[in-house]
Amino acid sequence: VQLQASGGGLVQAGGSLRLSCAASGRSFSRNSMGWFRQAPGKEREFVVGISWFDVNTYYADPVKGRFTISRDNAKNLAYLQMNSLKPEDTAVYYCATSPRRFTRNGNEYDYWGQGTLVTVSS
Repeated sequence: VQLQASGGGLVQAGGSLRLSCAASGRSFSRNSMGWFRQAPGKEREFVVGISWFDVNTYYADPVKGRFTISRDNAKNLAYLQMNSLKPEDTAVYYCATSPRRFTRNGNEYDYWGQGTLVTVSS
């Protein structure tokens, strides 16, 4: 079972990026999916999650209105569209799955991607 995150890169403030998370090994249609990030010198933090049951989405306050999560269960893919990026969004972004309907707690996610670096220049 693997998660592969991609799509990171260098972008100027105000720009956009779309991250992808490809899951392989089995179907994750009954798992919630989340994106977390870890900035240099900081702890990992929850960014956004999407439940598997009712496809509800949950956003951390710093990204509300700028980031959008989506998923394609048929393709085992999840996406994170990031708009109006700010320098404080600079971090390594990780996708993860959880057997729970939804959780913000990273300890309740059982599979993690390797991370993709997003750098936002001012």
